[in-house]
Amino acid sequence: MISLLIYRILLLLLLPVLLIFLLIRSKNNVAYRQRLIERLGLFPKPYLQGGIVVHAASVGEVIALKSFIEKLLLTYPDLPITITSFTPTGSAQVTSLFGNRVQHGYLPLDLFPCTALFLQRLKPKMMIFMETELWPNLIAQCAQKKVKLLLINGRLSKKSLTSYQKISPLIQPCLNHFDKILTQSQDNLEHFVQLGAHNNRCINSGNLKFDISVSEQVMDKKLELSKLLFADNNQEKRAIWLVASTHEGDEVIALSAFKKLLPQYPQLLLVLVPRHPERFEQVAKLCLEHDLSLLKRSENKVISDEQVWLLDSLGELMAAFDLSDIVTMGGSFSEVGGHNPLEPALFNKPIIVGHNMSNFNEIMQKLRQEKAIIELSSNEPSTQIFNEVNTLLQQPNRQKSLGKNAFNVVLANQGASDKSLLEVQKLLTTKNTCTKPLGENS
Repeated sequence: MISLLIYRILLLLLLPVLLIFLLIRSKNNVAYRQRLIERLGLFPKPYLQGGIVVHAASVGEVIALKSFIEKLLLTYPDLPITITSFTPTGSAQVTSLFGNRVQHGYLPLDLFPCTALFLQRLKPKMMIFMETELWPNLIAQCAQKKVKLLLINGRLSKKSLTSYQKISPLIQPCLNHFDKILTQSQDNLEHFVQLGAHNNRCINSGNLKFDISVSEQVMDKKLELSKLLFADNNQEKRAIWLVASTHEGDEVIALSAFKKLLPQYPQLLLVLVPRHPERFEQVAKLCLEHDLSLLKRSENKVISDEQVWLLDSLGELMAAFDLSDIVTMGGSFSEVGGHNPLEPALFNKPIIVGHNMSNFNEIMQKLRQEKAIIELSSNEPSTQIFNEVNTLLQQPNRQKSLGKNAFNVVLANQGASDKSLLEVQKLLTTKNTCTKPLGENS
């Protein structure tokens, strides 16, 4: 069984491998090559000490945390709020949503010297982790330094529970370093307890992903995109089918269905939004290989008679949801486990997903109960998507009904941000103070 000491030794030995991995990732996304010094614990200057650090691994987590972060900023105006991420896309999303209102950098690799340096530079009062972001070394060091620890939106599937149980001597102490563990649902709470978390530390606070709203930035983006989509006011509006957060294999399914739809709906526009920027060019080539005319968002040109619009950009998906008529969520046709269906639900959109939405079991259960989602089986997904999109295009009232039901699910389940903030307030009993930015020679 792996212990914390063995874990630390293993990671130190694997440091060259971890750095090589980041360099390999940077072959298709140069951002992975940049700011490597932050991954070694050197938080970028200038920075304030003595605040709250919130870790959001990537784009989805940052978006889910938006409401909670806004409440933190309002509640603790004199306390530095730091958001860390681990991916370049997550980093870009933090900058887009919060700008200079928060401090931001990469969370370092979970190596003893790197995490020690990170904590020394920021000296946080509290660290907040999300879902299943468990960093045993960093969490142990926080506990040793009396840094308050909070896990919010806790998520632990049965599959993850089984995996973590194999290394329980490492994970159980990690869980019980947290002052509180706030979970998305009662099922998740029970899984954390089964893994070894003390029951009195765990609270079912609901899912932060429901606490989404339409920001002014999204509305600005919507206006910007609409000028490219609907430049000619006299032209009849084209129906838009958006396939969001796609992974390898998703585009082939969508493109095959789209080509079957074109004879009946020649004005239908397919909008593809790959999940990872390094796949933008690959997806563009795939569209051309299917003999479809293509325009890239990065070209910043007005859509005319192109059949596919590739949204090869960051921070524009929410606005694109609002402009679409039908949405399909990528990552749900493979082992990825899907992406957040609540984002298009916020805009009253009919949503189609594949057979695997295992990352969102609780959310899917609520959407099913309210007849607010279309789910496909694993059998011939391209044919199924064709049939469902075809039906929706012919039945605008069904589009509206599905979208309204989905929106109502979002509204009915909000409130997790307030509950999470309440736990922060309970844990932070000391006076809120912050220090001045450290100088270059600090």
